[in-house]
Amino acid sequence: MAVITTSEPLAAGQYGSAATAPEAPLSAVSWPAVFAGAFIATAFTIMLLALGSGFGLASVSPFTGNPSATTFTVLAAIWLIIVQWVSSALGGYMTGRLRTRWTAVHTREVFFRDTANGLLSWAVASVFVVGIVASGASSLLGTGTHAAATAASSTAPSAYMLDTLFRPANPGGTQATAQDRSEASGILAQGVTGSVDQSDQTYLAQLVAARTGVTLADAQGRVTNAVAQEQVAVAKAKQAANAARKAASGFALYTFVSMLIGAFIAAVSGAIGGRLRDHV
Repeated sequence: MAVITTSEPLAAGQYGSAATAPEAPLSAVSWPAVFAGAFIATAFTIMLLALGSGFGLASVSPFTGNPSATTFTVLAAIWLIIVQWVSSALGGYMTGRLRTRWTAVHTREVFFRDTANGLLSWAVASVFVVGIVASGASSLLGTGTHAAATAASSTAPSAYMLDTLFRPANPGGTQATAQDRSEASGILAQGVTGSVDQSDQTYLAQLVAARTGVTLADAQGRVTNAVAQEQVAVAKAKQAANAARKAASGFALYTFVSMLIGAFIAAVSGAIGGRLRDHV
């Protein structure tokens, strides 16, 4: 049986059998073209992410609070899809155009190989991008630790709260000791995980009255106000943590969708590039 040396569609009966078909000496994967397309896709991904970061930071204002976390997440998701669309299309197309011409291969097989090579270029580029992102993991962990510490400190009794609690009735009165402030801070900190027991509030009011010279009723009012402020701080911290959780969850889902779109675009672009390579 003669060996077919064209990538045009074969007529019926020209497929031959697997036992008599000659084995190709090289892999069906065009690795040089795949890596070339992957490098192109990675470069464009980094470039577009930098552009999006610039626009995003320019649009965020700490004074007005705009845009909101939800709006920012949606805009970031749209930009991720655009980045995947453009970079995957370029990487897949270049992979198809840069491969060598396959001979003795059916057109349908050529189409499959081109889509597979385009998908491979997207996969390699994704690994490259993940590696680049992972290189900054230490700084991200440091930022996350600092954010967690900041969130924790925001729910702990502040120095100003303790100053207000132990403010003497007369400006020249006796100041509370470090032990008094530490004890008061420990009692108020119970409000972070639950509520402050009434017995603790009564004891703290007596301590404040003894150290500041105010009446017991005024001291009780100070303690009640401090406990209420602590509860408000805890509620705000929980709301911020919940908003961050929702934003992170949405961002992860949008990232999955954008990568899925990128994989499809890369495969289609690889087929288009390969077809132009063979017929133009």
